[in-house]
Amino acid sequence: MEVRPNPAAGNSFDHRRPPAVPSKQQLPSPHSVDTSAVSQRLQKELMALMMSGGDLGVSAFPDGESIFTWIGTVEGGKGTLYEGLSYKLSLRFPLDYPFKPPQVKFETMCFHPNVDQFGNICLDILQDKWSSAYDCRTILLSIQSLLEEPNLESPLNSYAAALWNDKEDYRRMVHKQYFSGEALES
Repeated sequence: MEVRPNPAAGNSFDHRRPPAVPSKQQLPSPHSVDTSAVSQRLQKELMALMMSGGDLGVSAFPDGESIFTWIGTVEGGKGTLYEGLSYKLSLRFPLDYPFKPPQVKFETMCFHPNVDQFGNICLDILQDKWSSAYDCRTILLSIQSLLEEPNLESPLNSYAAALWNDKEDYRRMVHKQYFSGEALES
């Protein structure tokens, strides 16, 4: 004998099917992050940077065991006020990289209009102009370019911005700060 629902009674329960049992497998939340995909992307960026970056005056490698924390180096470009100087940077990649930019700071003292006394950098691609298409190489090359072409409209160091047009005094300050303290306090 087949049991059919009685529409008049408002009972639409189908006795032929067992009730749905919730799956024991947890569904991923819409905000979960696949850290293995992020790790793979960073590994790929590291290989690409190792293959080409050194020739461009930029390099970076993981700092210790974590692929999410790197130490980078940016060389001052030839013919610039930073020529012959090498700057150490820290890069901390978030778990949702590349959808969010890494935190990048100068670890070597850097006198520059867009770098504060703590090594923080004011660079649009590290903030509101970030794109997931950017990679570590792009970031380092942008910072290298920023050294010679500061954004004087948005200075973090107003003294450096004011001194920018006096190239000789500016160069003196760059060298004074660079050689007076190799590393910044985090």
